Amino acid sequence: MLTTVAGHVDGATLAATDVKRWILGARPKTLPAAIVPVAVGTAVAAGSTDVIWWRAVAALLVSLALQVATNFVNDYADGQRGTDDDRVGPVRLVGTGLASAKEVKIASALAFAVAGVAGGALAVAVGPELFVVGIASMVAGWAYTGGPKPYGYLGLGELFVFVFFGLVATTGSAYVQSESIEGLAVLASIPVGLLSVALLVINNLRDIPGDTESGKQTLAVRIGDGATRRLYVGLFVITGITIAGVAIARPFAAIGLIGLTLAASPIKKVLGGSLGRDLIPVLGETGRTQMVTGLLFALGLALAL
Repeated sequence: MLTTVAGHVDGATLAATDVKRWILGARPKTLPAAIVPVAVGTAVAAGSTDVIWWRAVAALLVSLALQVATNFVNDYADGQRGTDDDRVGPVRLVGTGLASAKEVKIASALAFAVAGVAGGALAVAVGPELFVVGIASMVAGWAYTGGPKPYGYLGLGELFVFVFFGLVATTGSAYVQSESIEGLAVLASIPVGLLSVALLVINNLRDIPGDTESGKQTLAVRIGDGATRRLYVGLFVITGITIAGVAIARPFAAIGLIGLTLAASPIKKVLGGSLGRDLIPVLGETGRTQMVTGLLFALGLALAL
């Protein structure tokens, strides 16, 4: 709450509160989806070349900025359509009135601009092909829920997440180091992408009632509650299998499997039939599982040199 002095809002508190709303709007629990692919891709490249650290930092900045931009676009677009009016879950700026649609749209544009500047620096250093990848990523981030026919409303969100926060982000992070596409990077991108998809699946599972009512045809709405819960569990199973596959080439990568033990708690809640608000903490647990698993996986890839 805002504190007041002599009937006026304290300026420092107001500024802090303003910053807090934008942090909440950026959805910090989803940021592991941006951090893990850069860590894993860079670790893969470390096995064949010397890591150029400014490129790794720039790749991380691009990934984080694209994630935040996509989150703000989602907030803006869903708020405009009214699909966030009765949503259960993390704060939505437009839907709750914490920010206007115009403000959130500007915030998304600024985040895309940050990604563009950092990505542009990488393209100048590595090659113009990165401009194409960057533009495609930005368009995909916007079209997820923005525009007249958002593909996130057609049940294609999971595919977008797997491709861009798995294959593209992981392989791309390795590419900016080695300047070549490595088969190991492509294979390592699969568990990274699956963990990112798990975040979206649990989010959409929670929102099935509201999305059904508003006409938002997410994959969860299309396949139903039960199948979505089974999909969530299956993603972790396949993640474990693919990490084991990567470990054939770099044995220490198997330590990533230790992180997957954290999935036991959210899986128990999902299979136990948790609904609505009871699924909110599951999103956080899924993010922690993704972060710990991904970073251990990256560490193992780096140790196997």
